[in-house]
Amino acid sequence: MQDYLVRDINLAPGGRLKIDWVRVHMPVLNAIRDEFEREKPFAGVRVAMSIHLEAKTAYLAEVLKAGGAQVAISGSNPLSTQDDVAAALAAAGIHVYAWHDATTQEYIDHLIKVLEIRPHVVIDDGGDLVHLLHTRCRELASEVAGGCEETTTGVSRLKAMEREGKLLFPMIAVNDARCKFLFDNRYGTGESVWAGIMRTTNLLVAGKTVVVLGYGWCGRGVAMRAAGLGARVVVCEVDPVRALEAYMDGYLVMKSEQAAGVGDIFITVTGCRDVLKGEHFRRMKDGAILANAGHFDVEINKPELAAAAISRRVVRQNIEEFTLPDGRRIYLLGEGRLVNLAAGDGHPAEIMDMSFALQALSARYIWQNKDRLAPRLYLVPAELDRQVAELKLSSLGIEIDRLTPDQEAYIQSWQVE
Repeated sequence: MQDYLVRDINLAPGGRLKIDWVRVHMPVLNAIRDEFEREKPFAGVRVAMSIHLEAKTAYLAEVLKAGGAQVAISGSNPLSTQDDVAAALAAAGIHVYAWHDATTQEYIDHLIKVLEIRPHVVIDDGGDLVHLLHTRCRELASEVAGGCEETTTGVSRLKAMEREGKLLFPMIAVNDARCKFLFDNRYGTGESVWAGIMRTTNLLVAGKTVVVLGYGWCGRGVAMRAAGLGARVVVCEVDPVRALEAYMDGYLVMKSEQAAGVGDIFITVTGCRDVLKGEHFRRMKDGAILANAGHFDVEINKPELAAAAISRRVVRQNIEEFTLPDGRRIYLLGEGRLVNLAAGDGHPAEIMDMSFALQALSARYIWQNKDRLAPRLYLVPAELDRQVAELKLSSLGIEIDRLTPDQEAYIQSWQVE
């Protein structure tokens, strides 16, 4: 098997500086690395990874390697791979198959190259590796003990596979751990989406009307940060409970067709397709900006946007202008892909410290329990979630109270004394 496929191995020194920078700001993962180096829980284990390939992901790969694993990695989005980081991992002896702006075929080829390692453990982001292992690469699934999934979208796909009895091996829904969705999805997405939008557009947010389509944990974070930047926030939802929550949180709630006519910036974060389409584009004001924060680039219907336009051009890096017949201009950021990664560096290192700590510990749990786990979807064990939270608090110098034995007994009893 070829050791790596990267754009330019000579970019490695710059990538190494990026990895070293985030490592300093990931104390939880550093503590786990120390443990892994002592115990070598992955000795002889082959790990296949498909996660947005930037510095924080690279450090997770190195932590697994420090634990004895043979690691093969690709990106999980054609625009989120950073070529210097990929080169640095390759130079460090990790099998890397990824480069920025890969074609659809190149992206699939890279995923397949990762799977040719014949993995024991899979770490996925969006479900592409798992999908391949259940379809065109099914013959490579025979040695897979299990894996972990990072995202809401990927977990949704796994739930569908489990319902249909199609899942070939156990998977852990890392996305559903409290130390993942409460922090990564909310604070990480909220901050990194706006960092990507502001860096890309160089425009003011204050005073604008921001339309957030989807009010899950990621949407909550995007809306919260928009309000903090001084925007008027409109939320569009299909779930009545979430819509009511958005209203109680102080946001305007309306149908997307109505919001299309008032928004300045639109951010899709639903996990569904065709959230913004032709009927919305026809209502949008001149200069409307569209960004996607969902995993796949299907939330904004790009073919319908292109069909509605009489011309299109790139006006700035990661900004494409679509001019409509009446002269209105609509701007699409990052090709409608994840704006925080296609046009930014992704979540802050301190946030991914917790998410990737959960990935590392869950991967170890899968391997250590491979003989007793059935092929289904599992939650992250509560003790691992708690361990990550305790490590994070410790790194911040924060101490918390503990229940006394009497308090423990009181909480666990049904009798009142």
